[in-house]
Amino acid sequence: MDLRRLQMLLELSRLGSMHEVAAELGTSTSNVSQAIAALARDAGTALVEPDGRRVRLTPAGRRLAEHAVSILAAVEAARLDLDPTAEPIGVVRVAGFATAIRRSLVPALDDLARTHPGVEVRLREHEPPEALELLDRDDVDLALAYDYDLAPASWRSDHDVSALWAVEWGLGVPTPERRAPFAAYAGRDWIVNSRHTADEEVLRTLASMAGFTPRVVHRVDALDLVEDLIAAGRGVALLPRGRTSRRGVTVRPLTEPRVRLRAYAVTRRGRDRWAPLRAVLERLAGPAGGGSEPPPAGAHRKGIARQAAPKTTSPIRNAGTV
Repeated sequence: MDLRRLQMLLELSRLGSMHEVAAELGTSTSNVSQAIAALARDAGTALVEPDGRRVRLTPAGRRLAEHAVSILAAVEAARLDLDPTAEPIGVVRVAGFATAIRRSLVPALDDLARTHPGVEVRLREHEPPEALELLDRDDVDLALAYDYDLAPASWRSDHDVSALWAVEWGLGVPTPERRAPFAAYAGRDWIVNSRHTADEEVLRTLASMAGFTPRVVHRVDALDLVEDLIAAGRGVALLPRGRTSRRGVTVRPLTEPRVRLRAYAVTRRGRDRWAPLRAVLERLAGPAGGGSEPPPAGAHRKGIARQAAPKTTSPIRNAGTV
């Protein structure tokens, strides 16, 4: 099979439009259409089918696109093996939550542009469920996701998961309030994430251990807006420690148990053999103190030792003193 045709099929699976494939590869829509038709003849089966005014891949087309990833990655690896000075070239599509993009990816972009100018990174900001769905649909090459030690994620067996960093979370309260056990907040209004249920799962676990059911009143994604509500006396919420909070908000540490958010880089199994993606992954090293948290069971761990999930205890009234 012709490698150029396989590349066009792979781009069609990613971009969903022959016109966009043509623009991406610097050719005409007619050339893309002819290449896909020729590839279908080589494969002996239809690879695309009409979808309104566009086309979509048939099941056979999707399977061949999966194989194309491995084939093209192997060819790229052979090229680099024969010529170690050859530069990786390609577009790496990344979806991830804002903190990971800001903390891990953005600082790496200058170095990537300087050392591998042929690698282009395209970003999409999404919470983990959305980013992982895009990854599983092959709409992105890399997902930046997170979970909590009290709400570990369940990864697919065809995911490669690498730990990036971890950060402690605490309880965000109006600054004038005195320190109090977690159970003292049983009667307060709570603010949780509107786009990811893991935050609320952690809250409900802590509240259960402290003997109450939280009254969730607000669902908000932006941390700045969460802090505005806290400062206005409209609720309390779990927030990351270590970031600069707005005036009027204090993030108190949680103890018994502590809560840690764990960030990960997630790819489809074996896709990291593709040189442009590998170049990006190599630059996602976490800050000092990060990267020691392992992914939960289910994922294929990339060079990370397995560690048991934290044990849960029976409900206790003074759990989570803040």
